[in-house]
Amino acid sequence: MPRLPFVIAGVLVLAAAVLHFRLAPSAAETARVIPPPAQDDRAAESATATIVLAGGCFWGVQGVYQHVHGVTRAVSGYAGGATETARYDKVTSGRTGHAEAVRITYDPRQVTLGQLLHIYFSVVHDPTQLNRQGPDVGTHYRSTIFPETDGQAVLAKAYIDQLDQAKAFPARIVTTIEPGRAFYPAEAYHQDYMTLHPRQPYIVMHDLPKVESLKRLFPAAWRAEPVLVSKTGM
Repeated sequence: MPRLPFVIAGVLVLAAAVLHFRLAPSAAETARVIPPPAQDDRAAESATATIVLAGGCFWGVQGVYQHVHGVTRAVSGYAGGATETARYDKVTSGRTGHAEAVRITYDPRQVTLGQLLHIYFSVVHDPTQLNRQGPDVGTHYRSTIFPETDGQAVLAKAYIDQLDQAKAFPARIVTTIEPGRAFYPAEAYHQDYMTLHPRQPYIVMHDLPKVESLKRLFPAAWRAEPVLVSKTGM
């Protein structure tokens, strides 16, 4: 009998967790069919380009882009803050200026920046949520594009304006564009997290549906075999 209160407490905690997952909107529910960008960078001369995107927890962002044809590397990390605070225990305070982000290296001859942004706004996250994504709250979960070139910034801004003018979402897009910010790779245990932990409850609820949405909405961009940091390096 002395253990009964602990059993009851455990049941209540489990029930609360189940209720949270039922009430929280899944990624499958937030995925949205939107028009592709009217402007795109199709005159690529280089075989390699990079863009850093933030859209909530980096596990899901990385997991999606690892399944995109033409992406050669996707690394989880931090961008927007200083070198000395680019650590998970500090970033999660929400006071470092960093956002959880993913540096995407891609072959512009196979996938364009416009196509990557199309996926970003459509299935990766909800760009109308300010400083949060689903259950994750704080500036470190903000929707942000960290362009590496002026051309990337111009294209991203034009696409945001296009989507807002088309009323592609029920609210205005809050995605910021923050050029000139350094990217810092995250700790090793955050890399390839979706592939390594496919049954983790958070992954099952919030991230695997994003990959399914990618496969469903962008079949031409889909690749079954993910490109993993364990094979490509940082």
